[in-house]
Amino acid sequence: MSIHEHKGFKMGSAMLLAGLFLFMFLPGSSPAQTYPTKSISILVVFAPGGSSDSMVRVLASKAEKMLGQPISVENNGAGGGTVGLGIIARAKPDGYKLAQCVSIGLIGIPQFRAVTYTLDDFVPIMQFAGGETGLVVRADAPFKTLKEFVEYAKKNPGKVTYSTTSIGSTTHLVMEYIGKKEGITWTHVPFPGFSECVTALLGGHVTAVSGDTTWIPYVQDGTLRLLGNHGEKRMKAFPNVPTFREQGYDYVNPTTYLFVAPKGTPQPVVKKLEEAFHKAMDDPDFIRVADQLNNPISYRNSEETTKFLKQQYVAIGKMIRDFNIPTNLNKGPVKK
Repeated sequence: MSIHEHKGFKMGSAMLLAGLFLFMFLPGSSPAQTYPTKSISILVVFAPGGSSDSMVRVLASKAEKMLGQPISVENNGAGGGTVGLGIIARAKPDGYKLAQCVSIGLIGIPQFRAVTYTLDDFVPIMQFAGGETGLVVRADAPFKTLKEFVEYAKKNPGKVTYSTTSIGSTTHLVMEYIGKKEGITWTHVPFPGFSECVTALLGGHVTAVSGDTTWIPYVQDGTLRLLGNHGEKRMKAFPNVPTFREQGYDYVNPTTYLFVAPKGTPQPVVKKLEEAFHKAMDDPDFIRVADQLNNPISYRNSEETTKFLKQQYVAIGKMIRDFNIPTNLNKGPVKK
């Protein structure tokens, strides 16, 4: 090969490499812009059968049609959702592994005890519903109102047991609040999911359930009795049952249902997921399921959800201090 041929070969090779390099960064060729190219997994951080699990499965089935890839839904309710959130916090931030959780798992539980994640380990995708919760007992229980339930607990120290899905959940906070305010000694019995809580109540293993709307069918058929809900307003399905606030307890549940991805997930990927799930919220099947569960549909985009979570982190921390909730379970510093 002559010197001129050699120089031409080197120049041609250099131009080819430069072209390949530029091609890699041309619009439409980045992973974020071609996303998704394979199936997506959503980890619901509660046991199967709960209200959020039911809504997520409908949303996933609708959103996958828009994204062009299948979306699988799995469950891990261990540790009140903290195990599942820890798994997603450590997942590759590429948009293929997401978590569905409630806000308290991000902003409340880390202020109670040591967990393997912080709020900063996630990027919110969007909020899709508000969390409706309440206190239910068996229909054959000796108390027909919240006042009678409280009086019974006062007169029978240690006899009343109640279930929620975890220490530090909003449904646990309200019971701790009432216990402190009324001087009640009662026992908290956490389960991985609200369906297990309701099963325990139906079997007579606990006195009450402070939880999400998994109990609605049992209240409607007369098996269980709703003593009050934790929302701002009375539930549409039970307009004759007063809220806790109406009954003298100044507590409103701030829980919301949302999707999160690991920190570092590209913003275009987050945006694409947000758009798909947001459109899925308009589907009649999702609206029907949310209505059956009496969970109010409520949308916040990624930016709005991020702002909400940061505000609620501070508010929940204040609630913990004001209610004098024990925080000695926290083994380490909490990163805000």
